[in-house]
Amino acid sequence: MASSQSKRSAVYSSDQTAQTLSDAASRTNIEELRKSLPPDKKLMEGRQYLVRKSKRKAAYWEHYLEYLENGKLRAECKFCEKTFAADGNLNGSKNVKNHAEKCLCNPVNKDKGKGKQTELLFQPGEGDKDSEDGDGKLKYGTVNLKEVREALIHMIIVDELPFKHVEKAGFKYLMSVACPRFHIPSRTTVARDCFQLYMSEKTKLKELLKNCQRICVTTDTWTSIQRINYMCITAHFIDNDWKLHKKIINFCPISSHKGEAIGKAVEACLESWGIEDKLFTVTVDNASSNDLACAHLRRMVQRIGCVSDGKFLHIRCIAHIINLIVWDGIKEHGVCIDRVRNAVKYVKNSPARILRFKDLVQKANIESKSSLSFDVPTRWNLTYTMLDTALKFQRVFSGLSLPDGVGVKDNERPPESNDWKKVERLVVFLRGFYLLTRRISGSLYVTSNRGFFEIAAIYDMLNKWEKNVDEDFQAMAISMKKKYDKYWGNVEKMNMLIYVAAILDPHSKLLVVEITLTDMYGKEKGMKLANDVKDFSYSLFDEYRSLYSSLIPQSGQSGDPMSIDPNEDDHIGGGSDYMKSLRDRAKRLKGTGGYVRSEFERYLNEQLGAEEEEMDALSWWSINGHRFPIVSRMARDILAIPLSTVASESAFSAGGRHLDPFRSSLTPKMVQTLICTQDWLRTKGMSGVDIEENLQELEELEKDFQNNNLDDDVVYVDSMI
Repeated sequence: MASSQSKRSAVYSSDQTAQTLSDAASRTNIEELRKSLPPDKKLMEGRQYLVRKSKRKAAYWEHYLEYLENGKLRAECKFCEKTFAADGNLNGSKNVKNHAEKCLCNPVNKDKGKGKQTELLFQPGEGDKDSEDGDGKLKYGTVNLKEVREALIHMIIVDELPFKHVEKAGFKYLMSVACPRFHIPSRTTVARDCFQLYMSEKTKLKELLKNCQRICVTTDTWTSIQRINYMCITAHFIDNDWKLHKKIINFCPISSHKGEAIGKAVEACLESWGIEDKLFTVTVDNASSNDLACAHLRRMVQRIGCVSDGKFLHIRCIAHIINLIVWDGIKEHGVCIDRVRNAVKYVKNSPARILRFKDLVQKANIESKSSLSFDVPTRWNLTYTMLDTALKFQRVFSGLSLPDGVGVKDNERPPESNDWKKVERLVVFLRGFYLLTRRISGSLYVTSNRGFFEIAAIYDMLNKWEKNVDEDFQAMAISMKKKYDKYWGNVEKMNMLIYVAAILDPHSKLLVVEITLTDMYGKEKGMKLANDVKDFSYSLFDEYRSLYSSLIPQSGQSGDPMSIDPNEDDHIGGGSDYMKSLRDRAKRLKGTGGYVRSEFERYLNEQLGAEEEEMDALSWWSINGHRFPIVSRMARDILAIPLSTVASESAFSAGGRHLDPFRSSLTPKMVQTLICTQDWLRTKGMSGVDIEENLQELEELEKDFQNNNLDDDVVYVDSMI
């Protein structure tokens, strides 16, 4: 111990004596020292500051000022008032180093210290997270200000909030309570952060697209409130783990709605993503311009190289065809529909009438939780919903004083009993088409495997209604059948991939397709068509075998259960009974099979086990794909084909909300940034933005107000009662 002390004294006395430090302090230029300080830092009066000729090696010393106090060396933080003994030989440097890394006034530590302060956080129990009851627990956590800012940008994009939302008084007050240390960025900074997030997510998506096998595309056009024509392009593909993806890859202005312009715009988009050589199919509605667009894209893929030389690239939107078929039918019942529509409008246009309507519902002991809804005359599915809901309150409408008498048009008179009978049968008739449209319009589960069977179910329904005793509905079915025959009557003109998709569903395969065709067209013609489908399927398999026989990778083993059940509400109608009978008949006809010559034949002849019957198509392929390496390649491409353009059309709903009358100044580049990033950030379980209020919840809330006498001051006045 004594030797150590004598060693320190020797070092001190030889090189850093008090006199030497004092001389250094006397030579220090105070004005130059002040220039090196932060703006709000001032030198303490009376202190002997010094500047060394040779700086200390450790980087943290640049955050300190050195000075003499009673002949001893000390260090003063440049950003706060703390001081430390600074003689390295006598005091060490641990305290100086620790403070440099933790000083909250030092800008270098803004994120390290201030943003990661440990706090106690409450973690909800495993039950309902929205419930105030239940067990919870406290845990240690940190508030990272960088993550808070990223979460803010995520909220702005996903919830479709305006950039100026961060400058509103309510949001500022919320953040001052929830996270007072967070510095709220300006709306300009928020817009910049949104674009940076868009570029970051785009890079990730490019990597995902680069590794996928082929891509199916849906596209549609829309005119915004700015009178700018926009085109949305959505990519659909199945990855190596048999997960179905739907990604909006472009939402951009387009010069016109002409076919050539659409085709060139899609081609430019695919080239910008580097996926022009992966295009498999394009799903569009039945506008004539789309025929020209698909012809342009077919020429593109023929130059690059594609499956079947691009012959089956064009897929017609089934939902759009169903829409045309239904409208040809319901126009026969225009009068009764108009009368119900006007009755609903009369009630909904007045708060006092709504209260009167609710009072009559209670007196009539009607238990339905549905609420009246307006329809859009150009959207038959909303007309169906309106009629279905209004039918439940038929007795209530008869108790209202609806407009009638001289001057009232015939189609605006109150619905009569005969009108309600027609509406009742019309609702039953439309329900099958409504449920069918819902099933084939999904984008989170495969739809191509059931497209052919849905078309067959429509054929079966129309045939039954053509034999109906009611002449009005018989005429409606005949009119709809004519429209059906225009698009699907000549089955040879249908895209052959629709049949192959049904075959590649392990629940149906070729035998169910054969049974369906013979049901529709008779045994002779049906079997001829079935043989054509079989020949095409084998030729397609041979083409895939030539493409992939040399490299057959193992598919991933993780399945992707469908997040939305396409069989929802199947029991109500719309072809479910027909499909069940087809599968039962196919089971009876399937044999064990003898020698199988090819992988494709082995797949067709293999029967499903009891557990496999409950699997969806993607789950089955994720488990069994490695046993059928070539057929699984076919399935990955063909099962990804979307049967409707709903995925692209739904983006226009978001576009309309982004470009409302209050936000019409957004540039096309920023519109694309917001809509694409919103789509990429949403997970499968995350629902879209719903701008419609839940009427049932609002009614329950209103009852609570009434029970607690909270609405005594609310007065409804209506001179029209």
